[in-house]
Amino acid sequence: MRIFGVVVMCGLILSPLLASAAAKGPDASEPAFRALYKELVETNTTLSSGDCTVAARQIAMRLKAAGYAEADLNVFTAPGHPKEGGLIATLHGADPKARAILLLAHLDVVEAKRADWTRDPFSLVEEDGYFYGRGASDDKAMAAAFADNMIRYKQEGFKPRRDIKLALTCGEENGGLAFDGAEWLVKSHKDLIDAEFALNEGAGGLVDPSGKRIYLGIQAGEKVYQDFRLEATNPGGHSSLPRPDNAIYHVAVALARLSTFEFPIQTSDTTRAYFTRTAALVGGEAGAAMTALIANPQDKAADAVVSRDPVWHSLLRTTCVATLLEGGHAPNALPQRAAANVNCRIFPGMPVATVQAMLKSVISDDKVTITPVGDLAPTPPPPPLSAQVLGPAEAVAHEMWPGVPVLPTMSTGATDGSYLNAGGIPTYGLSGMFSDASMGNIHGLNERISVQSLLEGRQYLYRVVKLYADGK
Repeated sequence: MRIFGVVVMCGLILSPLLASAAAKGPDASEPAFRALYKELVETNTTLSSGDCTVAARQIAMRLKAAGYAEADLNVFTAPGHPKEGGLIATLHGADPKARAILLLAHLDVVEAKRADWTRDPFSLVEEDGYFYGRGASDDKAMAAAFADNMIRYKQEGFKPRRDIKLALTCGEENGGLAFDGAEWLVKSHKDLIDAEFALNEGAGGLVDPSGKRIYLGIQAGEKVYQDFRLEATNPGGHSSLPRPDNAIYHVAVALARLSTFEFPIQTSDTTRAYFTRTAALVGGEAGAAMTALIANPQDKAADAVVSRDPVWHSLLRTTCVATLLEGGHAPNALPQRAAANVNCRIFPGMPVATVQAMLKSVISDDKVTITPVGDLAPTPPPPPLSAQVLGPAEAVAHEMWPGVPVLPTMSTGATDGSYLNAGGIPTYGLSGMFSDASMGNIHGLNERISVQSLLEGRQYLYRVVKLYADGK
């Protein structure tokens, strides 16, 4: 999943730097990257019928052919999950005391029904300047770019100061309903992926309707996904004898109360930087309101203006919303049970128990139970956006896209970065890939990414990872 601000991936205009590079001739390594990317997109890795382990083995074979030793390639599977495997590959650095940098991407994709798609979702199609296919953007674009760059580093004899680790995992897209490879690695084999920090999906760049680049994002922190089940039970009875304590009514009133509740504003270093820089970009009433909110988070008038945009609203607070309903057992009987799923996206650092307590207070009905669904999600605070992380990202961006600002942001969605952050590996979203507000229709029909955006993002990541790997 890749949602931050209003963007994720695509890009439409060549910068002077890249135009100059293009004039010197084609990139000799591009055909190999295209072949890797095509193979990856065309390998079905859905939970229902796909196989991530096959995809991991395919990439491992390419890395081996590039010169990686068997000992530096680990295709792993967890017990009981033979098709949900992944790959860990290591390019060793010169300084054994320097902590590694980790490149994280997920191999699995959201389900795709062929009958609904214009094109076969598991055949990569290049058309009108876009690549189409399930996972073309989320997240096989970054998985392919990271893997291809690891190949290029090996082939050119690059010897970084610190190790570069690549972790391609499975399970990010299953919504917590099945095995997650990143979570399993953090909990069971952290030594394999331990690093000073990690790069992950979660941020891209925004282009306006004319194709002009507005900014490139770097994500530090993401909201935490947690479902709650609201439930009311009742002995029920004959529908000809209604009474006030109706299970459906209890749940309906609870949801009505929730619908008008706003969690308090919270900010972090990342979101304060985001709104400060965005205020200068957008100007006008919205920009002034952002500036006012940074100065005083209790400014309700400013909050009302900023919160007209659902993304900005979500960046300011925890949100909880009803997503599923069930109730009753017969049309001529009083309901014995009614329930709703409430999906919360929790601000980094806020405990799940605190959110549960606030829901209980808002609903204020002892007949309605509020129970977390599944294991309690970790809620780590956002990682620090230090000069060590921000500096290289800005330096390469300013060379490739002069005048385009780099904007710190927090994801309103959730990625496997939440597990790494909770496990003590600061994780940042950075892709160098631009999109318009449609976000390439990730998770939807006819998912796509701009060909130029993908190729530029590949080059951006190639350069920025080198700087990170040689940095102190």
